[in-house]
Amino acid sequence: MPQDAFTLRHIARELNAMLSGGKVNKIIQPSRDEVDLLLYAGGKTRKLMLNTNASFARACVSDLPRTAPDVAPNFCMLLRKHLTGATLLSVRQEGFERILAFTFDCAGEFTRAERVLYAEIMGKYSNLVLTESGVISGALKVSSLQENFKRVLFPGVPYSPPEPQDKANPADTAALQARMQAFGGGDLAEFLFSNLSGLALPTCRQIAEEVFRGRSEPFGDNAAAAAKSVYDFIFSEQTAPAVLRANGEAKDFFVRLPRGERCESVNEAQDRYYTERETKRDFSEKKRKLEGLLLSRRKKEEKKLSLLLERERDCADMEKNRIFGELITANIYQLRKGMDGCELVNYYDEEAKTVKIPLDKTLAPAQNAQKYYKKYNKQKRTLAAVAPQKEEALSDLDYTNSMLFSLSRAENLLDLAEAEEELRAAGLMPPLKKKQKSAAAIPFRAFEKDGFTIFAGRNNVQNDRLLREAAANDVWLHTQKYHSAHVLIRTEGRKVPDSVLLAAAEICAHFSDGQAGNKIPVDYCERRFVKKPPKAKAGFVVYTDFKTVLADPNRHAELEK
Repeated sequence: MPQDAFTLRHIARELNAMLSGGKVNKIIQPSRDEVDLLLYAGGKTRKLMLNTNASFARACVSDLPRTAPDVAPNFCMLLRKHLTGATLLSVRQEGFERILAFTFDCAGEFTRAERVLYAEIMGKYSNLVLTESGVISGALKVSSLQENFKRVLFPGVPYSPPEPQDKANPADTAALQARMQAFGGGDLAEFLFSNLSGLALPTCRQIAEEVFRGRSEPFGDNAAAAAKSVYDFIFSEQTAPAVLRANGEAKDFFVRLPRGERCESVNEAQDRYYTERETKRDFSEKKRKLEGLLLSRRKKEEKKLSLLLERERDCADMEKNRIFGELITANIYQLRKGMDGCELVNYYDEEAKTVKIPLDKTLAPAQNAQKYYKKYNKQKRTLAAVAPQKEEALSDLDYTNSMLFSLSRAENLLDLAEAEEELRAAGLMPPLKKKQKSAAAIPFRAFEKDGFTIFAGRNNVQNDRLLREAAANDVWLHTQKYHSAHVLIRTEGRKVPDSVLLAAAEICAHFSDGQAGNKIPVDYCERRFVKKPPKAKAGFVVYTDFKTVLADPNRHAELEK
């Protein structure tokens, strides 16, 4: 449900109950569209999130983690100056508008002032405005007289709310009744949306469906009763907050909904809904960014490999040039300067066939032989130089493809965290400016089968860690000739049943490049036979004493812990 006045009315009431009397301890601005206030209220620290993004505009108490930038933006500094240490007196809705007013008691050593932070939750027009005595101290998004002659949001200017729309205020019963009297039939939801202020179309559809059962006829003499029904729906204190899902994905949240995923409060419903949406957006954007970096790297590596292969192809006639030089030298007595070619017996050929050899008629026979020898030696040196470069290019390309594979299997932000770390280590992303605190290790994918725990790495970094943490007799699995996650069966000294081994192999095949196929060959051996060469790239190992099992890809979600 969009953040209309109907929803914000309940949000304001809940925020007031949760936060009033709370003291502002910290203020951060994690992005250009969001400001977070940490308040100590009700015996605990709560984070008030004020978001003005067009798609995620809201005011709610949330636990969604945020990171403060190295340098605080100007508006954040302004709020810190005026609101740090202040006490939140109240949260109220301005009339029946999409505006919440947060009133703070700001007491300094020698001064005391009452300041109001207005959160205008209006889609793409959303904004935060700090005022004192009705005068604007600052705004998240300022606008001057040149930009907007109807409404100026600039420090030192009196604060005025947005101009009201040409619609009836539902709180005005007389105006509401007049509008209901004017309904001439048709789509009632569209009529309510066009005639009543502060209501979004989904709210109007809910009123039309739940209150009027999809009515499309004029109200006539029943306009007063209809107006009262609308008023009672909008201004009732009754709530039944819920998140509506489709195929497991949060599609909307509602103040009152008889079905859906039940929540304890409207704040919880909207926080759950927007948190999932923002997390999904952040995941998509981050994954797209990382994929872009890797695809760019792969393109460069493929171009480099192509140039090396071209140089290698240019040396394909290397042996022929050596033979030509030797044949000319062996038959030099038959040749003379001025000849443009000769036909000599090739004693390297089993059938001793003759071969035609082009000659430079400006050179003597010995000089022609030297010319072929020089070309041969140059090609020989080129091949010697290209061989290690080609091997390195193939290794780099394979490593990049392995990182792309890990990224393609990422399902959440946890999966991307270590992938980003790996990209920084590979030099594809700049190092972090400031040292991060050591975070808890991101868990492996874990499965339980017949009393055995099966682990699967999420990326190359985790694959290495999985190997380090494994016991010598644990069973290690990897697909043959495919990029895949490293999979480990924790044996604890026990013999692994065939059912567990097959399940682990199917999981390994699922998290591999061969996911779309069947009968994927999966190698397995004890951990003690798996070695990581010195200075090898993340995820690269060599192994011996292995056996192979054919497995159909299967995630085994029912076994996932």
